This record gives sequence, structure tokens and C-alpha cells, in this order.
Amino acid sequence: MASRGQGHAPTAEGGRDRRVLLGILFMCLSAMIFPFMNGLVQLLSRDYPSEQIIWARTSSHLLVALLWLLPSQGVGALRSRRPWLQILGSVMLVTSTSMFFIGVKDVPLAKAAAISFTAPFFVALLAWPFLGERIRGSRLLAVAIGFAGVLIVIRPGAEVVQWASILIIGSAACYAVYQIVARRVAGFDRPETSVMYSALVGTIVMSAIVPWVWVWPKSPLDALLMLGLGVLGASGHYCVVRSLAYAEANIVSPFQYAQIVGSVAIGWAISGLLPDLYTWIGAAVICLAGIYIAITQTRRTPAASAIFTERPVRPD
Repeated sequence: MASRGQGHAPTAEGGRDRRVLLGILFMCLSAMIFPFMNGLVQLLSRDYPSEQIIWARTSSHLLVALLWLLPSQGVGALRSRRPWLQILGSVMLVTSTSMFFIGVKDVPLAKAAAISFTAPFFVALLAWPFLGERIRGSRLLAVAIGFAGVLIVIRPGAEVVQWASILIIGSAACYAVYQIVARRVAGFDRPETSVMYSALVGTIVMSAIVPWVWVWPKSPLDALLMLGLGVLGASGHYCVVRSLAYAEANIVSPFQYAQIVGSVAIGWAISGLLPDLYTWIGAAVICLAGIYIAITQTRRTPAASAIFTERPVRPD
């Protein structure tokens, strides 16, 4: 019996390793997609109000998801075992999106990406109340160092528009809650269902607001770019949800840091500017602190493990 158990252990461990690698892969794919979406936001923000851009992002996201899923899955794609969790995640996502879209109008893409990298720190801080995982002193120190990196990027009192930077920090906090909720609901609903719900609240709320600020697209290209926001957003968040279905948020969240590469390239293409030295230094501090948190967070408490691995009781 002992030898049989030992024979099965490597297989189980190997299966978990493959799932973690898939989770990392999907998070890296999302990190390649989101900079393109954020670049479109900066371009469209020159001529259109933020409310309209947010509406275009959420409504086209929902439209793409419906066209993609309803023909193959029918109304079952909308069925959730934890609808209130899905709605909470959708509220957090539209709040995060709104803060980021408003803030990124006045902050270079690379700087905005570096500030948004605080999301894993918020995940670490929220792991105690949401997941029952205590924060060790060394991990708390890493969080403090990470936020010090944000101060290097923002440089309070410098020429950067401070309220815009604060909005992006708020966006990161809301996105951290979204990631925790997405991981929590991954044990009950399919990723496709979560992708559908993620745009639901934003579409409903912004559809009530956008008629008051509507500006007709100035060209077919602008209309296509607005639709592209939803295509990129839906694709990116599908990758995030798939990533969180394969691996813990604490493991895959730091791989969002790959966004800095695309953000630098696209920001340069739009404005012709590269990040200054302070942005590079601050981003490096944030990334190193986040990687440390990712390593230490993998050693979770039994309580957190139970929450992560909980599965629904299926009806007979």
C-alpha cells in the first residue's frame, strides 16, 4: 500500500505543476492584451468622455461574450451557483476600470502600469479577511517596500497629476478584490460564466449614464476602436479568469508585471516618450517586492487552502 501511495504522489504533484504553469501562461497572455486596450483608451480619450469609453468597454465586452457563448451554451452560460459573488466581482471590475480609464488620461501608460502593479500587494493584505491567511511580518514589510516603490514612481509634489495617480491606486485595490472573488467563484462556475458576469454591472450602470454625455463617433475607425475595447477586454479577462481557475491568485498575480513591457512600447508609439529613471526604479522595487510576496504566499495556511479547494455539492 505504501508503494502504491508513493507511486501516485509524483503524478498528483505533476498535475498540480501543470495547472500552475497553465495559470501563469494565461496571466502572461492577459498581460500582453491589456496594454493594447489601455493604449486605445488613451487615444479615444482625446475626443470622447470617459463615461462613453467605459460604456464602450463594458457593453462591447458583454456583446462579444454573448455572441461567443450563447450559440454553443445557450442561457446556461448565464447560470451561476454564486450569483452574488459574480455581481460583487462585476462591481469591483467596473469600479477598477472606471478609475483606471479616468486616471490614465493624465498619466503615461508605463507609469500607470507601474502604479497598477500594487494589485498583488492588496491581494496579500486582503488574504487575511477574505481567505483566512495571516500576514507574516516579512510579508508585511514587502508590502510596505512595494508601496515605497509606488511613491518613487509618483513622486508626490512632482509635476505628475496626483489625483490621477491616486485613482490608479484605487483601481488596483478594486482589481485585487476582483481577483480574490474570481478565484473564490472559480470553484463553482465556469470561466465563461465569469467572463459574462464581469461586464454585466458595468453595462447596466453605464448604459444609464452614457446618453447624457454621448458623442457620436467621428469616423468608422473610432467606432471600430470602441468595439475593440470590448474584444480586448473580454479576451484579457477570460485569460485572467482561466489563470485563476488553474492556480492561486497569490502565485499568478505577479505575472501581471509583464504588462510593463507592452505598456512601455505602446506608450512610446502613442506619445514618443519613454519612462523616466524614477519610473524604472520604482517599477523594479514594486516588482521585486511582489515576487517576494508571491514566493511566500505559496506557503498558505490550511484554512486558506480549504477555501481555495472548496467545491460545490452537485445536485443529484
